[in-house]
Amino acid sequence: MGKSLSHLSKPGSHDESQDSLTSSLEPGDDGKGGGDVSQFPYVEFTGRDSVTCPTCQGTGRIPRGQENQLVALIPYSDQRLRPRRTKLYVTASVLVCLLISSLAVFFLFPRSIDVSYVGVKSVYVTYDQSKRIVYLNITNTLNITNNNYYSVEVANITAQVQFSKTVIGKSRISNITTIGPLDMKQIDYMVPTTIADEMSYMYDYCTLQTIKVHNIVVMMQVMVTTVYFGHAEQVSQEMYQYVDCGGNTTSLHAHVTSLLPPHA
Repeated sequence: MGKSLSHLSKPGSHDESQDSLTSSLEPGDDGKGGGDVSQFPYVEFTGRDSVTCPTCQGTGRIPRGQENQLVALIPYSDQRLRPRRTKLYVTASVLVCLLISSLAVFFLFPRSIDVSYVGVKSVYVTYDQSKRIVYLNITNTLNITNNNYYSVEVANITAQVQFSKTVIGKSRISNITTIGPLDMKQIDYMVPTTIADEMSYMYDYCTLQTIKVHNIVVMMQVMVTTVYFGHAEQVSQEMYQYVDCGGNTTSLHAHVTSLLPPHA
């Protein structure tokens, strides 16, 4: 019994066991002296001088300090080499980006600003008998519709009135109002006009007592300037209207904002 025990190796001699294992793996001259490598048993390093082998699923250990020197051979079928839901994450990210971009384009894409001329709301008539001049203060009504999903500012309204191809009145109103998303506002603006000089003959027509209605045809020109996101957009309209120069007239139009031109 004592003799057999003397052949046992001392525990803890890791270096000796590693050297013996290395020497036993060296091939002979003919490649057969070392025997079959597959017959050597698995040797596990234990103790504080070793770390867990990351490629052995936690069942083996390698010498500490050689983590960056040893090369690990991982089978192709190893689950760690297969991406986990990468395609799903990439597809979801692309879809989310496309959705956000589509919504941004849909809501921020500029749409038209519609301007509709409602008509003449009122006409205030005065005369200068000595100079044979007819003064007409013509108040007009516009409907301005914002088809965008954001607010727009009506920066100014420029208008002029022509009679017999002659400009008889101009007006410009600035800093008017703001129209909310998908909203419409009705705005009144007044254009002071003067019929005089070479058209002084109209004084006789407008003051003629034998007729009750003294209609004249004038051409209304209006240009509305709107601003959104630093971009200015202009919408123009032209229309012909009948105006009674023989007395004050008023047409009922529901409105939101009444605007007067600045005094000179």
